[in-house]
Amino acid sequence: MIDFVHEALLYRDAEQFIGGTAPFVLDGLSAGDPVLVAVPQRNVDLLKAELGGDADRVEFLNMTEAGRNPGRIIPGVLTQFANAHPTRRARIIGEPIWHGRSVAEYPACVQHEALINTAFERRRTSILCPYDTSALDPRWLDDAARTHPVMVEEQRRWPSPVYGDPIGTAELFNQPLPAPPASALTRPFDLHTLVAMRKLVSHYAGRAGLTDDQVEDLVLAVNELTTNTILHANGSGTLSIWQEGPSVVCQVTDRGTVTNPMMGRIQPGPNTKGGYGVVMVNLLCDLVRIHSGEHGTTIRVYVG
Repeated sequence: MIDFVHEALLYRDAEQFIGGTAPFVLDGLSAGDPVLVAVPQRNVDLLKAELGGDADRVEFLNMTEAGRNPGRIIPGVLTQFANAHPTRRARIIGEPIWHGRSVAEYPACVQHEALINTAFERRRTSILCPYDTSALDPRWLDDAARTHPVMVEEQRRWPSPVYGDPIGTAELFNQPLPAPPASALTRPFDLHTLVAMRKLVSHYAGRAGLTDDQVEDLVLAVNELTTNTILHANGSGTLSIWQEGPSVVCQVTDRGTVTNPMMGRIQPGPNTKGGYGVVMVNLLCDLVRIHSGEHGTTIRVYVG
């Protein structure tokens, strides 16, 4: 019996979306399995209308909100749902890549899709990921084949010939980040300046127009990242902060190296010391980008 199933559903219109997702949901309900559908709201509405009264037995999330940060999806959506039903096979439809995803978000999306395979490889879970072939970049569809063991289109189902090692695929998107803009405020920090860094972020984010809750989330996220630098990366680093559209962006750079590709994706066990910080950062922020190599690590977070 296969415990974990991860398939990419290729669809080009509403009819194909319903044809690929409704049977998946109904099969799960017939088996008595819990079902989660986390897709953009337009597809939530389509599937609810198709399911009729059966929709009341399904949990629905608007993925453009719940999964706005791709790094949040594994710990905050998929794992949370599966953990709530430990004795049953969790059946999940998750659409993390939709038309409108930005160039900045996309590498984190592919890393998410690849690392699902590592996060759930020993769990009784079925995950179906729809991809809109009429709207998405063809290169993004090629990446879907690299991150999903099985491809589905209409009545066809086939093993992906280019599916690869999830960690290796995620590493391909461990890409250097563009330099901060010239307008960015950049400050070195160490143990003695952490309070000053929190005040800097709070003041800047407030003046940039973030709500009080958003300011609090950003300050907490930056505090976690700078504290991690103090504890794990030779005790000092650099903080940069700037505004990008409606978002305030903070970047923490240090000389440490990330060796665990699942960092921030998996909640540590109850007996584990530490490891919660980057998970919390993923849950707090609208986008988290990480690049780590032999010369150090850069973590960039967006709120707004």
